[in-house]
Amino acid sequence: MATTADDVWRLLGELTEAQKQTEHRFQETERLLREQSQETERLLREQSQETERLLREQSQETERLLREQSQETDHQIQRVNQQIGKLGNRLGEFVEWQVRPAAVRLFQERNIAVHELSTDVSTQRDGEGLEIDLLVVNSTEAVVVEVKSKLSQADVDEHLERLSKFKRLMPRYRDVQVMGAVAAMVVPQDVARYAYRRGLFVLAQSGDNVVILNDTEFQPQIW
Repeated sequence: MATTADDVWRLLGELTEAQKQTEHRFQETERLLREQSQETERLLREQSQETERLLREQSQETERLLREQSQETDHQIQRVNQQIGKLGNRLGEFVEWQVRPAAVRLFQERNIAVHELSTDVSTQRDGEGLEIDLLVVNSTEAVVVEVKSKLSQADVDEHLERLSKFKRLMPRYRDVQVMGAVAAMVVPQDVARYAYRRGLFVLAQSGDNVVILNDTEFQPQIW
């Protein structure tokens, strides 16, 4: 069957219509993709804004908690400082009202005369320093007393070191016999025994009084 001109025009028309429909579908697809892209961008912006808001709120909450923690730490430091201050006052009172007056009686009972009694003695010489809580002196003897709230073995060792350099840093006492003593409001038995073995007098609070724990057989170390 021969193709007529009408058939050709009809086919061309159908082809043109198919092209139009394809182009329309392309345009519709582009429109949908564009809308989807815009929606995606909108969602990302909203998500970013929400993330920023949450981060901002979290940062503010963290700052608030840090401020509260800092304030609580400051309060704790203040309480500790107050307690240390009270402890220092108690230690000063222990020296002033109990150890100092008892030292005269206690050392005289051990045949150590007391001519001078000095508290808070300090000296600096050749780049070294020395601090003494209580110094008991007569013409031929001196007793260097270290006072603590609670005595430890480390305190005893530190005092032995202090005694080892006493004459060098305080040469006016070079010709006297130097002895050592430790005094405390609380003296554990093992620390008292350790100080005893190292040749130190041990003074401790007993009720309202201060006593020497060393027995009458004790022989102090002489520096």
